[in-house]
Amino acid sequence: MIHWKRYFAELVGTAALLCAVIGSGIMAEQLAGGNVAVALLANTLATLFALYVLIETMGPISGAHFNPVVSLVLAIRKDLDRHQLLGYVVAQLMGAALGAWLAHAMFELEIFQWSAKVRTGQAQWLAEAVATGGLLFVILRSPQGKASSIVACYIGAAYWFTASTSFANPAAAFGRMFSNTFAGISPADVPAFIIAQLVGGLLGWALHEIYRD
Repeated sequence: MIHWKRYFAELVGTAALLCAVIGSGIMAEQLAGGNVAVALLANTLATLFALYVLIETMGPISGAHFNPVVSLVLAIRKDLDRHQLLGYVVAQLMGAALGAWLAHAMFELEIFQWSAKVRTGQAQWLAEAVATGGLLFVILRSPQGKASSIVACYIGAAYWFTASTSFANPAAAFGRMFSNTFAGISPADVPAFIIAQLVGGLLGWALHEIYRD
């Protein structure tokens, strides 16, 4: 397959995922009447449904990574051609920003903005390492043809059992820093999240290797 089709699928898929995450957060906050638990539940459901659909539709084209850590680990494992890694990551980051801006446009918010929502501290970083490690383990252990449902279920659960609400994705952290809404994260807090996600992703891969037949 021509590489640009894979890159474009990663861009579109990541944009759609971030649009779902941020857009549902905006809608949830508007309708929940200040009940944060209800808003988070709505945000969770929209995200996991969108993730399932996007993996099903984009998986046959690009593998539906939508996540630089996933692409990195698969490149290390040689499941992704290493010379395609940079293209995947650039497409994912571009898509994440575009998804945030699209969500803002749909809700008539200022399109270009920065988040002021603080998400920092050792508990948050540990949560991101756990969330991303679990995600990589689940992806690598999923039976053939079942990754979409298993990954969506895992992310839906991790929204609630992690202190960080499970970004588990450097592209998600990157895109969400452009949105001063329910799902946002302050740009100053993004680097630590990404480091934790990279560490967690590599540990998740290592755990998979221990159990590999």
